Amino acid sequence: MIKPLTLKWVEEFIRAQSLTRPLSVQRYGDAEFSAVNSDTRSLVAGELFVAIRGEFFDPHHFIEQAVAKNPCALIVEEYFPNVALPQLVVSDSILALGQIAALNRSLFGGKVIGITGSSGKTTVKTMVASILAECGKTYATKGNLNNHIGVPVTLLQLTSEHKFAVVEMGASGPGEIGYLCALATPHVTMINNVMPAHIEGFGSIEGVTKAKGEIYAALAANGTAIVNLDDQFAPSWLAQLQHHRVLSVGLHNSNANVTAQNIVLNDADLSFDLIADGQTAEIFLAAEGEHSVRNALMAAACALAVGANLAQIKTGLANFAPVAGRMSKHIGVNQVQIIDDSYNANPGSVRAAIDVLAQKKCGVLVLGDLAELGPDAARLHGDLGDYARNKQLPHIFTLGNLSQNASQHFGVDALHFTERAALVAHLKQIAKADMTLLIKGSRSSKMDLVVRELCDSAGDTH
Repeated sequence: MIKPLTLKWVEEFIRAQSLTRPLSVQRYGDAEFSAVNSDTRSLVAGELFVAIRGEFFDPHHFIEQAVAKNPCALIVEEYFPNVALPQLVVSDSILALGQIAALNRSLFGGKVIGITGSSGKTTVKTMVASILAECGKTYATKGNLNNHIGVPVTLLQLTSEHKFAVVEMGASGPGEIGYLCALATPHVTMINNVMPAHIEGFGSIEGVTKAKGEIYAALAANGTAIVNLDDQFAPSWLAQLQHHRVLSVGLHNSNANVTAQNIVLNDADLSFDLIADGQTAEIFLAAEGEHSVRNALMAAACALAVGANLAQIKTGLANFAPVAGRMSKHIGVNQVQIIDDSYNANPGSVRAAIDVLAQKKCGVLVLGDLAELGPDAARLHGDLGDYARNKQLPHIFTLGNLSQNASQHFGVDALHFTERAALVAHLKQIAKADMTLLIKGSRSSKMDLVVRELCDSAGDTH
């Protein structure tokens, strides 16, 4: 945290805010704290404990476990008269956590970058953080802690030593990005792309677009927006941002502020010339696929917006390492090449993965179900089978009820499995050194377990 806070300061901050959802607050006593924790398992003496009700667990029922860890105070949704600790009683402890994070953010003197998008936002966040590490101490969202709890946790990690904060923002419904922006108040915002993802929570692709657009709507008048000109919704973003500074990005668009030339896609990495406002830098990146070039351009634009130069961008991108479960590479059984892209998936990111496989000698797609696609789910899975066939992949193997549509559309060289064990057994049987298996699916499909079994058999600790 930037500096120690007190319950009294938090109470006053909450009362001064205009929140979309009312948050009542009543303080009993006062205490100073420099760290916040909502997990009794890791709670350390002297920290502020925030009791957050979960789907399967309510810490209010076990408050004595938290008290036994000697926190300095409690934030709770009900008063405990028999607990001899200062307490801030609120109507919603999650909102209270957000307000503490917002207070810490208000004390932060560095630059904040907010990143969202249907696909690739974690990769772009990691690229931006790698670049800005060349410019000063940088804190970035850990893993994908990008929701109404994860973003506050991120903001609470900021200290006076940090110069930059890179904050990933996710959403499963309207209003969520706007709320996260109200906490983080970013100086720079970007939407990496809009694709059919979490459709069930938004109702339609237009609903996704509107919700992602909240990150631009929340941008301060002196802020900078990074706009992907290759996205179909770019015209609406530009219209929305006509009174803001905009840095545009285009993979093959010479009118963009940040673009690429001389792209070379290799089997394990890539290179390109980054063009930014007339200046050029040759970029080398440990990633595959044209979509990775676009991710790098978006990251470069974010860094430029907060003062990075091309030399720092070049070094930062050269230091980038793929995130686990997102196009990370391993050696599996029988020396088969494995690309682990199992963390999550939507139709657009699967197409990007297929494009990578199409460049391989023997690139095989192993696909689990894609979740939250709404009433068009079966058709969207079928379209992926068509896309893989048109890209001339030799085989696809699928697992799950919905992904069966992809196998059916692909044709005779596809196999569908109803059990993970059968899929893994088949993959072990056909695996060979000149084959690449790209394993992908939504988080709920647990395709990471397929990766684990194939790698464990080869002694790769992945």
